[in-house]
Amino acid sequence: MKKAAFLWVGLFFAAGCAAVGPDYKRTDPPVPPSFGSLEKGISKGESADPKLLSSWWKIFNDPVLNDLIEKAVERNLDVRIARARVQQARALRGISESGLFPEGGVSAGYQAYRRTETGSTGQAPGAGAAIPGKRQGEAYQVGFDASWEIDIFGGVRREVEAADADLAASEDGMRGALISLQGEVARNYIELRGLQLRVKIALHEVKSRRENLGLVEARFQAGLVNQLDVTRVKGELSSAEARIPPLENAVLAVLHRLGVLLGQEPMSLVEPLRVARELPEVPPDLPAGLPSELLRRRPDIRRAERELAAATARIGVSTAELFPKFSLTGVYGFQSDRLDRLVKDGSNFCRIGPSIQWPILNLKRILNHIDATKAVREETLARYEKTILLSLEEVENALVLLFQEKERASALGRAVESNSLAVELAVQRYKSGLQSYLSVLDAESALFTAQDQLAQSRQNRAVGLVALYKALGGGWENYYGE
Repeated sequence: MKKAAFLWVGLFFAAGCAAVGPDYKRTDPPVPPSFGSLEKGISKGESADPKLLSSWWKIFNDPVLNDLIEKAVERNLDVRIARARVQQARALRGISESGLFPEGGVSAGYQAYRRTETGSTGQAPGAGAAIPGKRQGEAYQVGFDASWEIDIFGGVRREVEAADADLAASEDGMRGALISLQGEVARNYIELRGLQLRVKIALHEVKSRRENLGLVEARFQAGLVNQLDVTRVKGELSSAEARIPPLENAVLAVLHRLGVLLGQEPMSLVEPLRVARELPEVPPDLPAGLPSELLRRRPDIRRAERELAAATARIGVSTAELFPKFSLTGVYGFQSDRLDRLVKDGSNFCRIGPSIQWPILNLKRILNHIDATKAVREETLARYEKTILLSLEEVENALVLLFQEKERASALGRAVESNSLAVELAVQRYKSGLQSYLSVLDAESALFTAQDQLAQSRQNRAVGLVALYKALGGGWENYYGE
């Protein structure tokens, strides 16, 4: 027993040795000190306000949007899926950690036997009377057995390290799901308000065309204009009416999408959101933050980095297969031929001892497995670096879009003002008999087109702001923090 005790102590201390395989050290790839859009004055080169980023949709000052996002976070099915994956990863981490500790269990058994001159054969209970000249009996046994694989070379510790990284990656996957959800709800809501504004413009055009048709028909009856003017106005009216159904269909599609994002039936938000509201406006100042902040905040970058850590740890797991595995096993129990004497003095027994397993003949397979895990790490490293580059690209694209749409909206605003004046002048000249009604139709067409394009530009700019904050990685802090 003393030898066994010394063996236990020796293996216990051996289990604390350094684990084989590379130790993971985080090294972030170099990123530019600022976004290139700063050179064009698109955004301010200062750190983004963490409080603003954590609830970026509130910058639109729209209580309906705020309420939709809160409900979506509570009910969305993609978020539920991501949350379940975190629970899976946490359970798998616990399974990996259990490999560091002994395993054991309780066992009990019963056996009927008969002994002959050549040995013993089992006989099931109730099989019949004993054979003359032969001995028959019963055996009872109950005991506790335990085994412990000593993690001398750190394979299990590396497995736990990989499981920790997998758990962190799944948590960042949850954060990424929240950001995607918030962005989708905001984008669809803005598209809804933009489409409703365009429907309003189209309905105003139809109303104006009908009024014009009545005016032209009256002048035609008075012999002041010819049939061409009447026909042209009727054609413009029909064209204006034809533009409304596609817009209304698009409104319903967005409403259906919002319903699903909130974990509800597609039709659930049609009535509550059918009444139009103002299209959310974009604020003038947009601090995009610094590129280095993305590495700490964006969930997809954080997840890719944790996947790299897990891949590095699994090199150690595969490398540990090169070395022998040492185990200690022990059994303590009671054995007797009578049930009433099973736990009496003298019926107990104890066995304890070490074992070794070394799959030396599988060397080629093990070496190939190590090479495979190293290749997986290289793939994961490349994916991590690619994720960073794509994130920088998304931010730059969002900033450029915001700048370009700002310029476009400004130009379209001037176009609306000029075309409004042109319509007034054309109507005056038509009533004075200085020109035909075709000039009025042309001026009105230019005005309605400019108004529709301005609505689209405002919508695009607001959607661009959503894309920017989504690219910056904000929105998860208040719901699934560190």
